[in-house]
Amino acid sequence: MGRLALEVADIFRARGAAWREAQHGHLSVSQLKVMSAIEQCRTAALGGHLLRCGACDHQEISYNSCRNRHCPKCQAKAAQRWLEARQADLLPVAYYHVVFTLPAPISAIAYTNKAVIYRLLFEVAAETLATIAADPRHLGAQIGLTLVLHTWGSALTHHPHVHGIVPGGGLSPDGERWIGCRPGFFLPVRVLSRLFRRRFLEELTRAHEAGQLRFFGEFVGLSDANAFARWLVPLRTSEWVVYAKRPFAGPKAVLAYLSRYTHRVAISNRRLVAFDERGVTFRWKDYRAKGRTRHKTMTLAPEEFMRRFLLHVLPSGFHRIRHYGLLANAGRRENLARIRKLLAVHPASETTPVDEPEPTRVVPPTFVCPCCGGAMIVIDVFARSPCIRAPPRLRGAP
Repeated sequence: MGRLALEVADIFRARGAAWREAQHGHLSVSQLKVMSAIEQCRTAALGGHLLRCGACDHQEISYNSCRNRHCPKCQAKAAQRWLEARQADLLPVAYYHVVFTLPAPISAIAYTNKAVIYRLLFEVAAETLATIAADPRHLGAQIGLTLVLHTWGSALTHHPHVHGIVPGGGLSPDGERWIGCRPGFFLPVRVLSRLFRRRFLEELTRAHEAGQLRFFGEFVGLSDANAFARWLVPLRTSEWVVYAKRPFAGPKAVLAYLSRYTHRVAISNRRLVAFDERGVTFRWKDYRAKGRTRHKTMTLAPEEFMRRFLLHVLPSGFHRIRHYGLLANAGRRENLARIRKLLAVHPASETTPVDEPEPTRVVPPTFVCPCCGGAMIVIDVFARSPCIRAPPRLRGAP
């Protein structure tokens, strides 16, 4: 696939160096690493390969990718590998999509407390779904779920929320029966919202008491326990958004959804419209509007565009896709095998008769010739440019 006319990398390369200098001391190491990775992605700085087509002898250079999880160009293959691994986990049941969103005041303090508040968002959302599902008044079953963290709105604002993909049913408490939910209905949204609000505020209070939260600027006064308690009061009665969509139209629709959401970044290169003297123009969706008026364009100064993009850099080592309950990594295989036995179905790998040969899988070539579509082979490799490092400081030196 050819290069898009405009990429996030173009904006970083054109204005990134000057902006980094102006923001010296205000950008985290993680944000600086993301900028550097995106700027160098698929350039000679990361090395590459010289390729030749075996059919028409066409030659070209393919530069290496940065593989950073925030890079708009590096997520397609990562998503494909993840999806191939998830195909074996799908069950022949309805799947539901649930979204848990943090209210604006908590989103505001989440930016300087990402690791703590994002972790609470995951844990409390998973606990809320599992608790309500286990209640005999609702489903009365053990469920499994996958949660995916998104931290952005369509306009690149800070908007933390998790998308949950949940099979429509679960195992009975004794593990001997599969209990399916009612057709077209999973769990009551209002009940989920109330429990999610209460449990999140309880855990947030515990984090504050343990000294895990940091406050800056207009929120510095929240370091005081009494001020923090007063700040929480209106959040205890406001509406917290928990949204449940209709069930997916079969396992293929689940995979199609996952391919769009699991490895998404704050903005894709396809949404960029222009980068000129007016600034960076991109497409966005205004969810408060209706119909076609939802789709709009927005123009930001390059510095503001970069600032908004980097709002969504995750803490180092933080996992944005997590599995819980029956789908938790520790017992997933055993749980799925038990469920399939109860549903009297088998994985695709077990349905092929032993005496019939498995169909030969055609593996597409890694590199495809743009001229004739033939397979290209690597005939030379060149290394990445060496990093320039400062000399080590002597011990005791200022």
